[in-house]
Amino acid sequence: MFRLGISNGQQRLLVRRSVGARSFSATPSPREILDAASLPGRLLPRYRESSTSSLLSLQWPEPPRNILIIPKLHNPIVTTSAISFANHIHSEYPNLNLVFERRIASTIHESLPFPIYTSDTSQFPDKIDLVATLGGDGTILRAASLFSHHASVPPILSFSMGTLGFLGEWKFEEYKRAWREVYMSGSRVAVSDLQGPHTQAANLDRLEEDKVQLHRNWEGVHGKSMGLTRSSKILLRHRLKVGVYDAAGVSLNERLMPTSIADPQQLAPRISPGLGGGRGQQDFITSQPLHAVNELVIHRGPNTHLAIIDVYVNNHFLTEAVADGILISTPTGSTAYSLSAGGSIMHPLVKTLLITPICARSLSFRPLGLPLNTKVTLKLSEKNRGRELEVSIDGKRKAGVSIGMEIRVEGETVGRTPEGGWAGGVPSVIRSPLKGTGERDGIAEDDDGWVGGLIGLLKFNYPFGDGP
Repeated sequence: MFRLGISNGQQRLLVRRSVGARSFSATPSPREILDAASLPGRLLPRYRESSTSSLLSLQWPEPPRNILIIPKLHNPIVTTSAISFANHIHSEYPNLNLVFERRIASTIHESLPFPIYTSDTSQFPDKIDLVATLGGDGTILRAASLFSHHASVPPILSFSMGTLGFLGEWKFEEYKRAWREVYMSGSRVAVSDLQGPHTQAANLDRLEEDKVQLHRNWEGVHGKSMGLTRSSKILLRHRLKVGVYDAAGVSLNERLMPTSIADPQQLAPRISPGLGGGRGQQDFITSQPLHAVNELVIHRGPNTHLAIIDVYVNNHFLTEAVADGILISTPTGSTAYSLSAGGSIMHPLVKTLLITPICARSLSFRPLGLPLNTKVTLKLSEKNRGRELEVSIDGKRKAGVSIGMEIRVEGETVGRTPEGGWAGGVPSVIRSPLKGTGERDGIAEDDDGWVGGLIGLLKFNYPFGDGP
């Protein structure tokens, strides 16, 4: 247990070096793990539309404070990089609270000369202002799954350090520039890409001329100017809303088993009555939905026989699917499992959801693209003869479903709220194109990373043979 000690006349709890141990102290010392429940509440950013881009501009009302860092698991190189990143932003930017998942915190806290925070992941949605991931697409999905019960997700700054990294926007070598852009976004402080050997104070005289009031936590940040009005670009990635129901119509979302290896004991959070969304959602998904960034999958699992699933679209019977399984994907998920199953590639800004069969018995069962607000219901046919099928949401939550149960899926609405803000989606910080000699003329800012990923990572339409 905790050991009680005396230091400088004050009693302090010393944390033991074990998974899940935390220390609570009025005067934090280096290498402590503190409780994230003590942190201030989450800061909500604003997103502004642009007449020249389909992306949104990130606008912080004040500097973000609570930063969740999620590195790829079981990778010493990524862990070392996460420590370097944490040391940099703690030393260069004031008043930051760095938060980690419990297993990560217990592993790295001895390597950091300042206190860090952790807690049950159920605390994160109310505390985290910004998420930084270091890893591949799976790490980004892991981060998004921490907010799968919530309509609002903090901005996610992703560094590509995984196997493929189609969703990862930034190279880790750019972490100083990337962090500075997202931290300063909306401050109207002159921001630097930190490429040069020297830095200089922000141009406060120019700010006074523009009559901009600068938050005190931004005043001390230094760097070369990259323009007073420049801000980070945000892509709001659409999600699916998913509800799993038994034969009596009772929601089973609370019972879906988490599969995150970051915290094997994590349970689906308790859902209180009345937390659902708007009137349309209550008609179809009658409890707080789970959200998926990539896809929902229902498949035969270890069974040797094909799954038999009745598919309904807006309460109209579409087909009886006889296949290994069915995928319902977002545009973001169209380059994941759906692509391997023969589905189409969709741009992430397209408002659609895709139904893709997995090894269908009939060759005429082709992938379908439907409007985002389509309500899709998957019901297990009695022809399955009692066999249980498996349901997986982004590979992070799973459940076994049997005859009489159904899965309801619809796209999450992304748009403005009555208060003028934005709701829905996963805000992904997009890598901004380089200026000057690094800029590539003729490529729209919206498409730069996505097109580059198709060509460089997926080898889209790569020619056979030697070629030119």
